[in-house]
Amino acid sequence: MARIDTRRMTHRHEGSLVVFHIGMTINTWHRPDRWWPVFAAMPGMLAELAKDPESGLLGYRLLVGRGGPTLIQYWESTDKLYAYAGDPDARHRPAWAAYNRRARRANGAVGVFHETYVVERAETMYVSTPVMGLARATESVPVGPRGDRATQRLGDGRTRSSAA
Repeated sequence: MARIDTRRMTHRHEGSLVVFHIGMTINTWHRPDRWWPVFAAMPGMLAELAKDPESGLLGYRLLVGRGGPTLIQYWESTDKLYAYAGDPDARHRPAWAAYNRRARRANGAVGVFHETYVVERAETMYVSTPVMGLARATESVPVGPRGDRATQRLGDGRTRSSAA
């Protein structure tokens, strides 16, 4: 089990930041032959990215819900994210082509989605958790006296009371 940090922690990061959600919806659970290849392609891509510190991937977190898995990724920039997605020598392009071929034969059996967010400011709070999320992808630091409130950590200039 990961080490639990009982302190109030937040993240620290300078520079650009992109949050990318990518996932799949499993619409026919009884047909793993249709959705398993889509699911199985992702670990190889993550391993490939992890071996390349210049890829721009800062970190990720896998969530599994009722409809299927979602991977939350943290990237240095959209340029690096799109460079990986379009690289003909990387694992993503062949996996995407294979998905499209299979999807034509099994229309609606499995869906894929992605959402890209360019982050201007971010606020985080972690209490009694392992290092996770944005703090794991960037840097985990204790909440200081000037970051006691969410609005202070977000840096929006407000000083009134807020959650967390």
